[in-house]
Amino acid sequence: MKVLIFILQLIYYVCRIFKRGKKIVMLSRQSDSVPLDMKMLSSKINELYSEYEVVILAKRIGDGILQKILYCFHVIRQIFHIATADAAILDSYCIPISILKHDGLLVIQMWHSVGTMKKFGLSILGQAEGSRKSLAEALHMHEGYDYVLSASPAYKEHLMDGFNIDSDKIAIFPLPRVELLQDREYMSATSKKIKERYPVMRDRINIVYLPTFRKNDSTIITAVKTLADNIDHDKYNLIVKLHPLDLARLNDDRVITADEFSSFEVITAADVVISDYSCIVYEAGIAKKPVYFYAYDYEEYSLKRDMYIDYIHEMPSDICYTAKEVMQKITQDEYDFDRLAKFVDKYVKVTGTETADIAKFIVDKITYVEMKFC
Repeated sequence: MKVLIFILQLIYYVCRIFKRGKKIVMLSRQSDSVPLDMKMLSSKINELYSEYEVVILAKRIGDGILQKILYCFHVIRQIFHIATADAAILDSYCIPISILKHDGLLVIQMWHSVGTMKKFGLSILGQAEGSRKSLAEALHMHEGYDYVLSASPAYKEHLMDGFNIDSDKIAIFPLPRVELLQDREYMSATSKKIKERYPVMRDRINIVYLPTFRKNDSTIITAVKTLADNIDHDKYNLIVKLHPLDLARLNDDRVITADEFSSFEVITAADVVISDYSCIVYEAGIAKKPVYFYAYDYEEYSLKRDMYIDYIHEMPSDICYTAKEVMQKITQDEYDFDRLAKFVDKYVKVTGTETADIAKFIVDKITYVEMKFC
């Protein structure tokens, strides 16, 4: 591993020769498409700070040997743009950021979820859903960050634990997508587009089920079937969006998967949201959608994945453990929106100018780094 890191460091120094002008690189391995937050942030930087070139590299590490080999070539591409940039913005762990030395580069971890709920990153090494501790140490996982963005001060200790960083490296900025959840025009237009594609969604109450990712766990298929069994399909539609990393495939005519749309987009068309331990509940809450919790595997899940928050008592509605129970709650139609609002206010500090605020923070910090290394 040391030899490999040495070779990559040499490549990095060679690439530094080609640095020209001002550049910000954004790096994601969440999917092969550009993440919404990076798309919004790039657009805002181009609008407010046109002197900066913005490059976005998004590629997921695929399954199989061939896909991993191809990703190695992508890492070389990442190294070139990191070496020739003034700042690197991440939404997940990035190999060359953490294993290489790069003085004069501003590194900001914005992460890929609005908030935290489950323990993550360095806090779950060696656990069922975490990385191996030896691998994390060899790859210097989550090292090298100058700042980590947080949607609220309530997450500070969570992020300090998950990334092993000091509190002064936490900057309070909700992600750009939070703006869209407050944008009535965007919410209405996106909902209309989804309902045009799925006309049945115009005529019934739309229940959107957004479960968390369960590593090496196929129980979600049974959970979806059980939920579908307990729904009155003359009154309700069931729209299910699995986590992007979930390889399970749904094959149930009673379920709308809306493959053309992201989970974020589908929230716009939801009348009701059901989740479990997913941080997407924060987004649904910001959008003022009633959120219910279907924790069918709570006893098993809590044994293998610790929580940062008091799941039973802090969620904005009561926890349900069966599909029948959650549907009873929904049909009662007595949702406590005040409780939801308090939950959102604690965990997301909404400003309405999230994207511009982050863009300014990045450029201001680049200027500081440049002065420091002059």
